[in-house]
Amino acid sequence: MEHLKFLIPCLIIALVFGCTPKEVVKCTLPEDNPEYHYLAGMRVLEEGKVDMAILKFERVLYCDEKFSKAYSGKAIAKAEKAKMIKDADIRKIEIERIEKDLKLAKKYAETISDEFDYYLAKIRVYTALKTKDWLEEGEKAYLNAIDLKVDETKLTYYQGKESAHYFMGVAYMNALDFEKAKDKFRAVLNSKTTGKWHEKAEKAWKKADKITRAMAGVTVGDVGKKIAVQESITRADLSALLVDELKIDSLFAGRIPIKSQIEKAKPEFIPADIINNPFKQEILTVLKLKIRGLEPKYDETVKAYLFKPEEVVKRGEMALILEDVLIKLTADEKIATAFLGHEKSPFLDVRTTSPIYNAVMNMVTRGIMEPELSGEFNPERAVNGAEAILAIRMLKQKLNIY
Repeated sequence: MEHLKFLIPCLIIALVFGCTPKEVVKCTLPEDNPEYHYLAGMRVLEEGKVDMAILKFERVLYCDEKFSKAYSGKAIAKAEKAKMIKDADIRKIEIERIEKDLKLAKKYAETISDEFDYYLAKIRVYTALKTKDWLEEGEKAYLNAIDLKVDETKLTYYQGKESAHYFMGVAYMNALDFEKAKDKFRAVLNSKTTGKWHEKAEKAWKKADKITRAMAGVTVGDVGKKIAVQESITRADLSALLVDELKIDSLFAGRIPIKSQIEKAKPEFIPADIINNPFKQEILTVLKLKIRGLEPKYDETVKAYLFKPEEVVKRGEMALILEDVLIKLTADEKIATAFLGHEKSPFLDVRTTSPIYNAVMNMVTRGIMEPELSGEFNPERAVNGAEAILAIRMLKQKLNIY
């Protein structure tokens, strides 16, 4: 019995320690480590693959739940998803989750480079979500990032402090403050001979510069500014520009002799696909004026005429539309045939027999639209917001509207 006194405690100890689960070693492969997955997540995020990026950041946190940069990256990715949410309640919940990720990024930031990632995440999150005082909060985060004395070689993804200039420039573009955006993009270009963000900054600077040039000397409203930053414009956007920026309704009423007819004119019908469009009234105005190129189109699927407000406007179509506006407002019918009969076109991609040739020539020779640097007109390319604003501005000048 005496020996049992020693045996029982030993058995108890053995059972306790034997049943205690051993700590599982996570992420043992060389490429299965937090930094690798973090960089992979940021790369796919850059490509617009948001869901894949979130999975990468979650893998990081599986490997190391205190990896600050993963929370920063996840906050950015989730913000990119949340900005598309229309339901206010769901959006609020998602924003709260994103804010939690940002707090954890700050909490677990062990190095200055971690802090830098955190501040840039704040700029990018605020830019995506545009919550209350988003620009002011973004500016604070930007100043904090710039003030850090960070070893740029430790910035494994951002690779340099000029990245803060770039993303603040993007924020200003979103805020429609194009001059400040240009300043930030210029700061990137002046920072180093070459760098990760130089190509993006140069492209963004050119875009901001084109917009500011397009708006020089004219008053562009909020609608025009929002459209100006778009990579492509739709039929609804162009309708809005013609009505809100060119004031086409007033011009038609003031310049066409039978003024009363214009004022009483109404669209023949209201296409079903514009009922809930934010530019419904502008589209109805354009339909009322019967502008060529912006008429309803027959849709074989629904067997009905639709306006197709979300359809992208191409350069060739834009030329036809603006030519028709020019003809109607000047009452000069000769414009419609001014360049017919040419044997040779100055553009390799627009033949003299093309139905858009006369319109293209009218736009280019009057400086309303510009050819590409290659010398081609590129009629199939989508019209971007900046060139649409510039075309409206030049059309105003040709019509002596100031």
